[in-house]
Amino acid sequence: MSTSRGAGASSPVNGKQGNDWDTRRKRKIADITHALGASPVDVAALRRMAISEGGLLTDELRRQVWPRLLNVPPHVLERQPETVEREDNKDYNQVLLDVQRSLRRFPPGMPDEQREGLQEELINIILLVLKRNTQLHYYQGYHDIVVTFLLVLGEHLATALVEKLSTHHLRDFMDPTMDNTKHILNYLMPIIERVNPEVHDFMQQAEVGTVFALSWLITWFGHVLSDFRHVVRLYDFFLACHPLMPIYFAAVIVLHREEEVLECECDMAMVHHLLSQIPQDLPYETLISRAGDLFVQFPPSELAREAASHDSMAASTFKDFDLASTQQRPDSVLRRRRRQKQAALERSAAAAATAVASVAQPSAARRFVRLAVMGLTVALGAAALAVVNSALEWAPKLDFFP
Repeated sequence: MSTSRGAGASSPVNGKQGNDWDTRRKRKIADITHALGASPVDVAALRRMAISEGGLLTDELRRQVWPRLLNVPPHVLERQPETVEREDNKDYNQVLLDVQRSLRRFPPGMPDEQREGLQEELINIILLVLKRNTQLHYYQGYHDIVVTFLLVLGEHLATALVEKLSTHHLRDFMDPTMDNTKHILNYLMPIIERVNPEVHDFMQQAEVGTVFALSWLITWFGHVLSDFRHVVRLYDFFLACHPLMPIYFAAVIVLHREEEVLECECDMAMVHHLLSQIPQDLPYETLISRAGDLFVQFPPSELAREAASHDSMAASTFKDFDLASTQQRPDSVLRRRRRQKQAALERSAAAAATAVASVAQPSAARRFVRLAVMGLTVALGAAALAVVNSALEWAPKLDFFP
């Protein structure tokens, strides 16, 4: 079944037009084709192309390059499809519900018959990957990633790549518990603190936590972005980089919205609501560049200790998330928790006043860090090369949480 989404899928993300872009686009396509035709295939060059402006440009190129970025061997791509029993499958009912709710992830105007066929293929891919890898546990949001691969690659190729992705990049999300997912989220605040202590301290004072970014992380932003071009552009970037790159991209979205955040009422529910709503007109290429820069400036190894120290802080936040998920009313849960916190603060007003005063006065040294990082160029340049080199270092093992 054809899954082509039309010519619009290859349009540049930031709407660049004119002869200059056309010339650079043609040159990039030629460079990608040359890297694919090299013997052996120049994977490092393909990673650079996936990271740099416009990404891989077309779904036709993605079908050739994404398997190389994930190092999926030819014999896996040639594996014959299998059938999966649905009725006795422990995940089938939840997968079916999630897939039935995924209508907006398919191209607008797609005939119902074609969409329903793709939804059946989506269920097949998910159940087959879980059948082959019994150590993996399905989570809500997984289907948002799988459907992206299905629409770009078709069922057969998507199955092979999703299986590799699930046992590597997404492995921590597919544990029986959310402990490793929480740990990855814990990198968010240290990144923000390095770049903008004022935003970090404001968010800490609001006690907003990191739950607002959970759906961004576990769906690779597929669930929250309405334009499929933006989604596949980010997938180009993430597939070419370190598995933690999505959390760096989450950080640059928050940093990009600095003014909105600081103008918001310093209240858990208000800040959570603001940050949960991602603007659809973000400057994606600029943010991708900045995420690459921050990864080079503040690599995961530098942030690991701080991320681990946030574990206890995250635990209470995720209790709120579990309750919110059950009740489908996250704002009411957050407001209730805020009122409880406020009552506790009133019982220790003096201590709270001291804490607020310290929050309001970031040190001069931290301000210096902010100015230095904000002054970085948005051009990828050396940053892209460093990100690629890092990607190549972890690519054979992809074991980023020993």
